Amino acid sequence: MDLLCRFAQQMKVTPAQIALTWLLARKSWIVPIPGTTKLHRLEENIGAVNVELSPEDLRELVTAASKIAVQGARYPAELQKMVGR
Repeated sequence: MDLLCRFAQQMKVTPAQIALTWLLARKSWIVPIPGTTKLHRLEENIGAVNVELSPEDLRELVTAASKIAVQGARYPAELQKMVGR
């Protein structure tokens, strides 16, 4: 989060916009679907398409994300049994 906030501050955008921009830049088939009930958050999310990250920025974000240990199951055991039916 600190890295996202630093990037956001440097680029004068929000951390959410940096996160969405990073996801959009990862793969062409990745389509983030952020949810909101507030118009100003929708406008903020849409603004992410105007943020540009350099290849160096993307490498730094990927490196930082790769150091985060993913913990826990994606679904509770009873729901996991229903996946892939």
